[in-house]
Amino acid sequence: MLKRIENQKHPITSWLPMSLDEAAKRGWDGFDVVLVTGDAYVDHPSFGTAVIGRVLEAEGYRVGIISQPNWRDDLRDFRKLGTPSLFFGVTAGNLDSMVNHYTAARRLRSDDAYTAGGRSGFRPDYASVVYGKILKELFPDVPVVLGGVEASMRRIAHYDYWSDEVKPSVLQDADADLLVYGMGEEAIRSVAEWYRETGGQWGKERLQQCAFLASQEEVDAWVPDHQQVIHLPSFEKCRLDRKEYARSFKLAEEASNSNLHQYIMQKTGDRVLVINPPLTPPATEHLDEIYALPYTRLPHPRYKRRGEVPAYNMIRHSVTIHRGCFGGCSFCTISMHQGKQISSRSEESVINEVKQIASMDDFSGVVTDLGGPSANMYRMGGVDQALCRKCRKPSCIWPQVCRNLCFDHKPLISLYRKAQQVTGVKRVFIGSGIRYDLLVGHRYETDQKYHLTEYVRTVVRNHVSGRLKVAPEHSDPQVLKLIRKPPFDQYLAFRTKFLQESRRAGLNQQIVPYLISSLPGCDTGAMGTLVCDIAQTGYQPEQVQEFTPTPNTLATTMYYTGIDPVAGRKVHVVRDENERKLHKQLLFWYKPENKKRIIDTLNKLGRRDLVQKIFSKK
Repeated sequence: MLKRIENQKHPITSWLPMSLDEAAKRGWDGFDVVLVTGDAYVDHPSFGTAVIGRVLEAEGYRVGIISQPNWRDDLRDFRKLGTPSLFFGVTAGNLDSMVNHYTAARRLRSDDAYTAGGRSGFRPDYASVVYGKILKELFPDVPVVLGGVEASMRRIAHYDYWSDEVKPSVLQDADADLLVYGMGEEAIRSVAEWYRETGGQWGKERLQQCAFLASQEEVDAWVPDHQQVIHLPSFEKCRLDRKEYARSFKLAEEASNSNLHQYIMQKTGDRVLVINPPLTPPATEHLDEIYALPYTRLPHPRYKRRGEVPAYNMIRHSVTIHRGCFGGCSFCTISMHQGKQISSRSEESVINEVKQIASMDDFSGVVTDLGGPSANMYRMGGVDQALCRKCRKPSCIWPQVCRNLCFDHKPLISLYRKAQQVTGVKRVFIGSGIRYDLLVGHRYETDQKYHLTEYVRTVVRNHVSGRLKVAPEHSDPQVLKLIRKPPFDQYLAFRTKFLQESRRAGLNQQIVPYLISSLPGCDTGAMGTLVCDIAQTGYQPEQVQEFTPTPNTLATTMYYTGIDPVAGRKVHVVRDENERKLHKQLLFWYKPENKKRIIDTLNKLGRRDLVQKIFSKK
């Protein structure tokens, strides 16, 4: 099998080793770091394990990968690469394992987009915890370092929707030695160097963008000026008192949104969780270096007989142009993991990746996306960075666009044009969501200065595959306020602009609004408002996302506590499964089988006016 692979475009040594045989082909007799992941190993810069592995490899470390080990047998998979000289790195994968496994109704999913063949069952629930504990049992003297989205979101005491309880930091449950939060390329370099030089014996408090558990005595011995420390309510208080939980979240979110050099601490039993300050987001040249590493951009050959990895198929011809999002939506996990400060790649770096894609054997001429968490935040940020460093606000565009924000779209227009000119590229589409609140509702002078209408015209005429997806989420003013989204009028204004530009270009294109049911603050009356507003536009939803409480977001905090931690007021939350089903059903108002229930529900609420508007003939 390996000989056949080596005759192909990429020899087996092009991937990071997944076996001792593959390591031997590189001339290695062991590993410095072994990465254990809940995903299939895809050697592509959209997959965290590949990025971390390639970054460490570039520093001269011997890196091996254990992908989706069997945790239910004799655990041979965890032993197969031997004992690393430095540490095991553990990640649940590109998603929180519980989000990966279960629907919003807590039903087990039948598929897994990050597994070859798309089959489920190849990773455990709470994968970081399960992998960490097993490794500590098998290799008690080898450090375990957690990372990835699951570790980031669960680094402090957090409400877990699937068990319906407050859990401590994942560090404690996994029995891990260290946790790297956020986008961890720079931090993992420091961690590897620290283990190599000190053996992990001292100095954890110096490792930026890392967290660990320590005794109170250890903390007292080195704690910095107390003004540099944010003390969260203890895990025990968060578990017993929902108001304390809400306060803990508020403090943690404010700290994560600022760029101040502060520690976060939270007592957990007889130990203290210490979260060291974050690193500065990578500069353009550093981000370019990460994306220029020698990825094969392909799944490991061992999956060839098991089938394609669906998540890879979705992104194989797409390019990430920046990181971070300053939208601050209350249900989104991006701010806790990537942060609100934008880090952008250079134009040259992006175009080089487009050229790589254009040279792929399966490339048909279509780049499916040039984007990021939000498509149109490339090279945007604060004009006066001194103000940004002091700012603790969760969003730069809500409730209105910050006066210190430069949101010039000209660099994006230039990037799209140059990508379109790459030999072999026929079309460049924008698949990531566009923030329309950056594009409408501004004075003419601002529109011209930041090339807003020009950007919309460029996207509409050249970069829409027939349907453009945007995310109003809801239309009720109170719900929108709680989820930190702009007024629905802005969506309507953008929709009008999009359709007008499409008609001028002679294109029959659709705009598809992304909607979420059962959000915090959304009672049945608010859902009725949303249904009415959407019906008035003539749009008939094909899919609706039901709100899923994910660890350590503002919306999840409201769901669990029934409190808006920012305003300190009570919030209506939908916990009853029948009510959640009703809210989702309401959005399919146009289906004949739903009409009677919708009419009965709205009549009981005294909202006959909505019934008339929803079912009126256009």
